[in-house]
Amino acid sequence: MTSRTIATVLVAAIAAMAGGPATAWFQASDAATARTPDGDARSLLLERNEGELRTRRIHADSSVPASSQFLLKVSPKNNGSQHLVAGTEVLAPGAVLPKHRHLVQDEILLIDSGTAHISLGDEERDLHAGGLVFIPANTWISGRNIGTEPVALTFIFSAPGFEDTMRCNSVPAGETPTVITPEEQKACAHLGHAESAGRQEKPEK
Repeated sequence: MTSRTIATVLVAAIAAMAGGPATAWFQASDAATARTPDGDARSLLLERNEGELRTRRIHADSSVPASSQFLLKVSPKNNGSQHLVAGTEVLAPGAVLPKHRHLVQDEILLIDSGTAHISLGDEERDLHAGGLVFIPANTWISGRNIGTEPVALTFIFSAPGFEDTMRCNSVPAGETPTVITPEEQKACAHLGHAESAGRQEKPEK
């Protein structure tokens, strides 16, 4: 696939998922989670509430995840995409996106509603609805909803991988969330080539 084609797919994905603020989560449609038998990516037309809805597991260390649920929309398992991963989530007022980095993938965050304070590398800024964050691989990112309304986010990754971490840290919607220990969270992060600031690898002596 040429870089021009990939760019076209990315623009289409952004256009399909950007919209108004998400006010409620619903079960994923069957069409949104179907796999392609021949390995080729399948086209998608999804509404805001369609996709693979998942519920985050309960943290054994009493830390709080950024949101209780999220939707995966584009990934190898959702539609056979081998170049992009995309989805959405909503951060309640006061919710924190913990400091972390992706070691392999670039990421784009689109702020569809609300106001978020973003720390990206050495930069900090408040961003509002319509704002965009480009996160190069290996760059530390954190955020907080500093407004009075939910922050609806669309996330897009330049390559598959981190969706494995997200699935490891969650269960399908409708299932009872299981407890996850800090050690398990670290193992999950390794699946998607990610690292949390609170769970960095210690150098060998």
